[in-house]
Amino acid sequence: MSETADEGLTSRLRLAVVRLNRRLRAQRANEDLTLTQLSALSCLYKCGPMSPGELAANEGVRPPSMTRVIAALEELGHLSRRPNPNDGRQAIVALTDSGLGHVRTDISAREAWLDRRLAELDPGEREILHRAAEIIDRMAGNKN
Repeated sequence: MSETADEGLTSRLRLAVVRLNRRLRAQRANEDLTLTQLSALSCLYKCGPMSPGELAANEGVRPPSMTRVIAALEELGHLSRRPNPNDGRQAIVALTDSGLGHVRTDISAREAWLDRRLAELDPGEREILHRAAEIIDRMAGNKN
C-alpha cells in the first residue's frame, strides 16, 4: 500500500474511531458523574482494586488529580478505601456495590445503543466489523 493510501486510511480510521467514541460517550445511563470519574470506576472494574497511585498511572493523570476523583467517588459511595496489606502507608481503592452497579448500568446503556446500530447492518458488514474489532484491539495493544 502506498504512503498516500496509508495516510488516507489513517485519517479515516482516526476520525471514525473518534466519532464512534463520541457517540458511545453520549449514551451514558446517567450523567451524575464526570467522564473522569466514570473512567476511574471503569478502570477499577476492569483491573480490580489498586492503590491511588496505580489508578492515577493507569488513567494517565497526576496523583493529586486522582486524589480528588477518589474523594468525590468515595463521598458518593462508589468507592471504598482499605489499608494496603503490603504497605501500611498506602490505601487500596475498590468499587463498592454502588460503583459496580453504576459501571454495569453505563456499560449496558452503551452496548444497547451499539446493538441497535449493529442490527441495522447486514451480516457481511457485521462480519467485517468483527474482524476489524480484533485488529483494532491488537493495534491498541490488548492481548484479548
